[in-house]
Amino acid sequence: MIEPFIDGQIRASEDGGRVISYGLSSYGYDLRVADEFKVFTNVFSAMVDPKEFDEKSFVDLKTDVCVVPPNSFALARSVEYFRIPREVLTICVGKSTYARCGIIVNVTPFEPEWEGHVTLEISNTTPLPAKIYANEGLAQVVFFEATEPCETSYADRAGKYMKQRGITVPRM
Repeated sequence: MIEPFIDGQIRASEDGGRVISYGLSSYGYDLRVADEFKVFTNVFSAMVDPKEFDEKSFVDLKTDVCVVPPNSFALARSVEYFRIPREVLTICVGKSTYARCGIIVNVTPFEPEWEGHVTLEISNTTPLPAKIYANEGLAQVVFFEATEPCETSYADRAGKYMKQRGITVPRM
């Protein structure tokens, strides 16, 4: 269901340095943010429109530490690739370490039979620049198992974000 899967909480790097925890937790899984980011910018005076998304509204970065500007927004993706079973629904919420710094992570539920990398929406609600650390924990996924499989899954509906790889911008 999760690749790669870390069977336990990782709280330190291989060299003993501190990391924001990731891996299997008590009732969920703390996913990691990859080193790919799309940081929104107004350099090109683009407008954000979910029906006609303009790729000039952000800059692409590949970095170990992404700095999200004050009162700004970035997209990223999970390191992990998820395959959600038909009888499972997940809810993904931001980790408290980032939330206590004014960083809000907003992702939609992972519906039954959805699969792919998670596109993560990161909001910096502070008046200061904020660091996001790649390959460390960013959000926790909580799993809910139904007593029976759903009638219509995300795969049945041929959802537009099915099997997404990398950061996926809005689709119509």
